[in-house]
Amino acid sequence: MAGERILVVEDERIVARDIEKRLKKLGYIVPFSVGSGEAALKIVAEEPLDLILMDIELKGLIDGIETAEQIRTNFDVPIIYLTAYADATTLERAKATEPFGYIVKPFDERDLHAAIEVALRRGLAERAIRVALQKEKELSELKSRFWSMVAHEFRTPMTTILGSAQLLEELHHQISEERRREYLFLIQQSVRSMEQLLNDVLSIGRVEGGSLKFQPAILNLEQFCRDLIDEMQFNAGPNYQIIFQQHGDCEHTYLDKKLLRHILVNLLTNAIKYSPEGGHIYLNIFCDHTEIKLQVQDNGIGIPEENQHHLFEPFQRAGNVGSIPGTGLGLTMVKKCLDLHGGEIVVNSQVGVGTTITLTFFRNVLNNCEVEN
Repeated sequence: MAGERILVVEDERIVARDIEKRLKKLGYIVPFSVGSGEAALKIVAEEPLDLILMDIELKGLIDGIETAEQIRTNFDVPIIYLTAYADATTLERAKATEPFGYIVKPFDERDLHAAIEVALRRGLAERAIRVALQKEKELSELKSRFWSMVAHEFRTPMTTILGSAQLLEELHHQISEERRREYLFLIQQSVRSMEQLLNDVLSIGRVEGGSLKFQPAILNLEQFCRDLIDEMQFNAGPNYQIIFQQHGDCEHTYLDKKLLRHILVNLLTNAIKYSPEGGHIYLNIFCDHTEIKLQVQDNGIGIPEENQHHLFEPFQRAGNVGSIPGTGLGLTMVKKCLDLHGGEIVVNSQVGVGTTITLTFFRNVLNNCEVEN
């Protein structure tokens, strides 16, 4: 290994210059050489480093061991101690800081090189282990959140279905036709909610597993959107109105119909769910010779600014959703389907005003996919 950045912390200037010269000869970079713990801490906080050579017996307010302890606590940089002689108490203090090695002064170049290489390789290995452990921890937390979410999201519609079915069975002679239709509507809505959850979970799994394929084809986007809106409007009922507007020639596009359906169903479902009764949801499409833009706009509760940076992470929901049901998977799916198209997404939202989500598909990217296919 060579080209690594090594900080030398040595208060004897002649020794420090000799070490710096040897390190450069071995191919390492020595961006700084300082003589105090305070100076070392300042540099570690500001500069990227791969290793520190630290004299144990530094003069000043803090010695090398205390400096190393602060670095170990706050930063992820391996340290090798430089020492000519130290008593047993000092060595015990040094051990507690878990250094990556010791070099006894005076030392020859071969010992210096060997100690540095061992420390660098050990540092890389430990860093890789920490990253792997962190990923495993995040995966475990994600699985726990997933099963908790599934249990919660299934329990609510199941309770609705069971309660409505029991009322229809036990009081069928006493319930009016209008009331019966209301209970049946609740059952249908609950089934759709469970179906949407299953679709989201399965789709996310296919994307993560690489089995959800990108298969674009010629698509009349205008007609596709009109047909989808008719379906969504029927499911939403009369309390919401979905308004469609088209700009430009959108009859000849090259998109993946299945993925596009995932995208728009999730966006329109969210727009309806988080809008007040009587709300208007807008689906606008803009087509020219370079881009295709799809825009979903609502006048719902909006998304707090602090939540907008995490919208596309699995199971993330805005802090103001209250008791409104949801999985936190919909926008994750939207982003993954859009990524397969090579598109971009922009979210503009204000609490109490509403949300506008704009998707951009680039025709040159899509046309390249057409050539490849």
